Order: sequence, then structure tokens, then C-alpha cells
Amino acid sequence: MNNVMTIHTAKELERHLERPVYQGFDATVLERHRPDEHLLLDADGEARCSLWWSEVPQLPGERLGVLGHFAATSREAALRLFQAAFERLSDQGCTLAIGPMDGNTWRAYRLVSERGMEPPFFLEPNNPPEWPEWFEAAGFTPLARYVSALNGDLAHQDERVPRTLARLQSSGVQFRPLNLARLDDELLAIHRLSLTSFADNFLYTALEVTDFIKQYRSLLPKLDAELILLAERDGALVGYLFALPDFNQPLAGLPLDTCIIKTIAVLPGRENAGLGAVLAAKCQDIARMKGYRRVIHALMHEHNDSLKLSARYARVMRRYTLYQARLLPT
Repeated sequence: MNNVMTIHTAKELERHLERPVYQGFDATVLERHRPDEHLLLDADGEARCSLWWSEVPQLPGERLGVLGHFAATSREAALRLFQAAFERLSDQGCTLAIGPMDGNTWRAYRLVSERGMEPPFFLEPNNPPEWPEWFEAAGFTPLARYVSALNGDLAHQDERVPRTLARLQSSGVQFRPLNLARLDDELLAIHRLSLTSFADNFLYTALEVTDFIKQYRSLLPKLDAELILLAERDGALVGYLFALPDFNQPLAGLPLDTCIIKTIAVLPGRENAGLGAVLAAKCQDIARMKGYRRVIHALMHEHNDSLKLSARYARVMRRYTLYQARLLPT
């Protein structure tokens, strides 16, 4: 591992932040994300990444090592860094490296692998176009694929939604926007539902409620409560939809005409069948009434039900890849 420095704390990292590979990187992320190690390579350019092996997602039959916080200034530096990372993860008994992922799926993960013509949207992964090739040259292959889809016709209605809505309402389901005046209570209920709704999602790890609330509270200045819908039955949360405006548009000098559906969660059970489709339809209606012209259905796993739901309204605008690499035992 020549020319590779191992860093464990934000304080150790601070003296390297002037390097080009750390442009825009916040050293305190090491404290918040708690990687087991952070690697910096200074040879044939610069490259950096963090590694996790102690607390990682589960994949049956494998011991995962996770590679995130990645950046590199050259292909050669990236390949050298990946080799060093593979050796370190293998030393820890890991059998499979996955990335890019900043520790778990609650944080940044995936590479844009097919960009399309649309500009990057708010909270979307955004990487140089050459990075997928660098990962593949190092021996990574696709582990999972994801898409974002764009609906440019908010007047379009799914003819199945009115019947589903009537059935849900007859079973006692009521809809309302997020109440920002009691945000912590709302987030507690959303967290509880997320633990149940997402439990079987690919590479899902539970997030502690304090971290969950902190993560969403950080978005508070960006939230439009009317775009965050809660579905309740007898006062208990059975579904929610989280959407927000595409704040990248005004930063790029474009009119703010797009909102982003980030998350749809539904309590499992036959009595809630179709609730996700109803929430999506309601969000698109609200967005249209608020003057939006487009809705992005963001970052859906290619095998998730959300993609089938999105296909009723939207066309794929971007594709993403999460990679894997088999590790050789040491």
C-alpha cells in the first residue's frame, strides 16, 4: 500500500483539505459517518475513500466491505486506491466490496451511469462521467441498478386511482400534509413506519431515530409541507410520501418548475394495497395546483414496486449503478 495514508479522525484529515481531491469535502463527515478507516493515495494523481466493515448492510452469504467518500483526480490514482482498499477489506475478512456507498443506503450511494439530457436535480448523486469506467476497470461489476423517471404531463390521471382512493377512504384512510408545528412527533411516526415498510429493501439498515430526525430536520428550510403527504387510519400512520422542490433549478438560473418525489412508504398489508399509487397521484395533483409542470420520481431500484408505479406516469431520465467486487482471501 505504498503512497497510501490511513486516516481515522477529522483532525488528522484537516491538514490534507487543501488537496484538489478534497475540494468541497467536509472533514467532520468522518465523525458523523464513522468509517473504520479513510484512505488517501498520493501517486499518479490523488484519490480518497472511506471504508466500513464493522457496521455494514447485510447480504446473505457475504461479509460486506463498503467503499464510499470516493473521489480521484486520475484513472491511475483511482485504480491504485481501489487495490489498496480491496487489500484492506480482505484483511478484515470481507468477501465482497460494494460501492460507492457512504456507509449505508440512508446516505449518498450509487454512481450516475447513464446521464441522459436532464441536468442534475436536488439531492441526486452527481459524479464525473468517467467514474463508472474507473470502477469497472478495477474489477467492479453491477450489483444493483436504479433509475429516476420524469413526468412532464401532470394532468395525466391513472384511471385506477379513483377506485383505489374510494376503497381506502371507505376503510378509514384520511390524508393530510405534514404538520411542521409538531415536526418531531411527525418524524417519530414516519421513522416507525419506515422501519416496517423498508425492512425487506435491498441492503436496508435501520437508522436510529435520533439520526433520522437530525437528517430530516437538516432539510427543514427546504421543506414544503404541502408536498409531504401522510395517510392515516384511526389516527395511525399507514403511509407517507416525501417530496420537495428541485432547488438545483434556481441555482442554475432556471425557473423552479419541478418537484421531486423522494420516498413513498406504505404499511404492509392487503388493506393498504394501492396506497402508494394514490399518494403519488395526490402529490402530482398538488404539485400541478402549486404551479409545477414536472415531477421526478427519484432513485428507484429497478425491481421495486415504486418503479412499476412510476411507469404509469413517467419516462426514465437517468440510470445509476451500485457496484460489487469479489475480494480474494489474504
